[in-house]
Amino acid sequence: MNSWDAGLAGLLVGTMGVSLLSNALVLLCLLHSADIRRQAPALFTLNLTCGNLLCTVVNMPLTLAGVVAQRQPAGDRLCRLAAFLDTFLAANSMLSMAALSIDRWVAVVFPLSYRAKMRLRDAALMVAYTWLHALAFPAAAVVLSWLGFHQLYASCTLCSRRPDERLRFAVFTGAFHALSFLLSFVVLCCTYLKVLRVARFHCRRIDVITMQTLVLLVDIHPSVRERCLEEQKRRRQRATKKISSFIGTFLVCFAPYVITRLVELSSAVPISSHWGVLSKCLAYSKAASDPFVYSLLRHQYRKSCKEILNRVLHRRSLRSSGLTGDSHSQNILPVSE
Repeated sequence: MNSWDAGLAGLLVGTMGVSLLSNALVLLCLLHSADIRRQAPALFTLNLTCGNLLCTVVNMPLTLAGVVAQRQPAGDRLCRLAAFLDTFLAANSMLSMAALSIDRWVAVVFPLSYRAKMRLRDAALMVAYTWLHALAFPAAAVVLSWLGFHQLYASCTLCSRRPDERLRFAVFTGAFHALSFLLSFVVLCCTYLKVLRVARFHCRRIDVITMQTLVLLVDIHPSVRERCLEEQKRRRQRATKKISSFIGTFLVCFAPYVITRLVELSSAVPISSHWGVLSKCLAYSKAASDPFVYSLLRHQYRKSCKEILNRVLHRRSLRSSGLTGDSHSQNILPVSE
C-alpha cells in the first residue's frame, strides 16, 4: 500500500469516527428532547441520521477494506447487499436534504400557517416518498444485475461488467443521478433562495426601524450605536452563511463523485483510481458533516447536549460521592468497635 492509499485509508477512518460519534449524538438528542421530537423536521433528521449511521457501519468499512486490500473485500452476496445500500442511502440522503429545505421554505414563507401545512403526518408522507423514490433505482439494479464491486472506487456500488450493456447502463446511471442529485440540488436552490429573499426583506425592515431609532436617540452613547450597527451587519450575513453552508456542503461532497460517475461512462477520459476513491470519500464525508450542518449547531440541539452532559456528570458525581461515603464509613467502623 503506497502513501496515497494510506492517506485515503486514514481519511476514511477519520470520516467514520466523526460520522459515528456525531450521528449518535444527534440520535441521543432526539431521544432526550421531547420538544425536538414534536416538530416535523425531526422525522427528516431521524431519517437522515439513521441512513448516515447505516452507511458508516456498513459501506465505509467495506470501502476501507477495499482500499487496503486492493480487491473485493467480501463475498458476492454481501457486496451486492452493500451496493444496494450504497445506492439507496445516497439517494435517500439527497432527498432528505431536499425535504428539509422544503420544510424551511414553508416555515419562513408561510410562518402563520406552518403548523397546518407541515404536520407530523405530512412529514411522514414525505419520508415515505423519499424511501420509495430512493428504493426504485437499487431495486431495478438488482433485477438488471448491476450491483457489485467497482475497482475504480474500491467500493461495492453500481457497476456493469458487460460491454454490450454499456449504453443501457449509461442511461440508467444518468437517470439515477438526474433524479437524485440534480433534482435535490434544484429543490435546494429554489427553496433556500426564496428563504434568503424573505430573510433579507425582514432584515431591511429591521434595519429601517433600527436607523430610525438611532436617529431619534440623540444622547445615545457611541459604543451602543456601534454595537447596533455591528448587529445589523451580522444579521444580514447570518442567513447568507447558513444557506451557503447547506448548498455548499451538498455540492462539495456529492458533485465530485457524481461528475466522476458520469465522466466514467465516456471511455475517452481516463480516471485515476486515487481520484475515484477520493471522490467516494468526499461523498461519505456528507454523513460526517450533516449532523453539524442540520442539527448540532442549532440552539435546541445544543441545549439538549448540555442537558445530557449535565445528567452524565451529575450521575458520576453522585456515584463518586457514594463510593467516598462507603469507604469513609468502613474506616470509622473498626474504630467504634
